[in-house]
Order: sequence, then structure tokens, then C-alpha cells
Amino acid sequence: MNFHEVRFPASLSFGSVGGPERRTDVVTLANGFEERNTPWAHSRRRYDAGLGLRSLEDIETLIAFFEARQGQLYGFRWKDWSDYKSARPSAEADFRDQVIASGDGSTAAFQLAKTYRSGAFTYQRPITKPVSGTVRIGIDQDELQEGVDYELDTATGMITLSHAPEQGRSIVAGFEFDVPVRFDTGSIQTSVASFQAGEAPAVPVVEVRV
Repeated sequence: MNFHEVRFPASLSFGSVGGPERRTDVVTLANGFEERNTPWAHSRRRYDAGLGLRSLEDIETLIAFFEARQGQLYGFRWKDWSDYKSARPSAEADFRDQVIASGDGSTAAFQLAKTYRSGAFTYQRPITKPVSGTVRIGIDQDELQEGVDYELDTATGMITLSHAPEQGRSIVAGFEFDVPVRFDTGSIQTSVASFQAGEAPAVPVVEVRV
């Protein structure tokens, strides 16, 4: 797919608004009960980068980035400051943060993932754009060494171990990650006068499947 492995300037995404959305089809029956279903296995995130702009230099950086992506044509990485690592917001990423899979004795390749919990319910989100240099992998309580025990593809979030873990052993991981997005508009409309008056342009971006 058309994707550039480059991150939208983190200084500009800081202060943006956005988050996950879900698509749910709701049908109200004649008796008043509802049937609810979703065609999406995973949520999709939307953001507005315009609120992160603070100066005319920011506008220049935004336009250069937009032109280099040819508008909506090429996707790019986005740092979601509210949700960008495997650990809690106040903690550093640790290799025991997330259980991403369980060994079966034959599988050696695993997708990075982050699990969200609320009560007895969980949702596991695939992580496809880990940040290079932040990923730590382990088996049970033993940390592994990249380049020796496993290889990481930062473009897909796939981990390939040198040996398939034994049955029942937990593959664990800690990492920071970006969201794959594209611009959700074909134009960037800015006004120096309005920007100096405190009005930020709308710069919508939307998550893409990779």
C-alpha cells in the first residue's frame, strides 16, 4: 500500500484532539428490543492536527509534510499522545507489559498487540507500527535480545523468534507505537490573519488499515 514510514511531527500532534471510533449497526425491533452488530473487528481512530499548531513555522511544517505525502495519497505515522505505549501513561515500557501470544511449539512469528481491559472484558489491538528502539520482547520472565533471539519488522509489527516457544509459554512485549494514518482531506486551508487571531485550521487525519 502507499505508506511512508515517517512520523508526523510529534510537536504538532501534541495538543490535537481525537481518539477511537466504532461502527455499530443498531436495529430496533417491533417489540422495542435492539439487535446490535458491528462489521469492524477493530476500532478506527480519527484526529484533528490543526489544534496542535502554535506558530507560522508550524503552518510551514504542516504544508511541507502535506505536500510530501501528496495529500491523501500516502499514509504516515502518527503519535497519539494519549495512547502510545504498552505501559500505563506514568510508567516506562517493560518487556512484561503485554502478553501477545502463547507458545504452541511450532509458531515462531507473532504480531505485537496491546490488550485493553475493563472488568472481565478485554480487547486486543494489533500494533503494526512499533517505534524502533523501544521494543522489548521476552518469554515468560526472561528478556530476549533483538538480532540474536528475535527479529523485528517495524513496518508491520511482526516479531520472528529464532526458535518456536514451547507449548504454554507466554510471549511478552513492551513497546511504544504509532498509529498508521492518512490525511482525511484533499486540501489544507490556512489564513495568516485568522491564525494570528487564534483560529487554527482543521487538519483531519484518519487511521488506515495496514
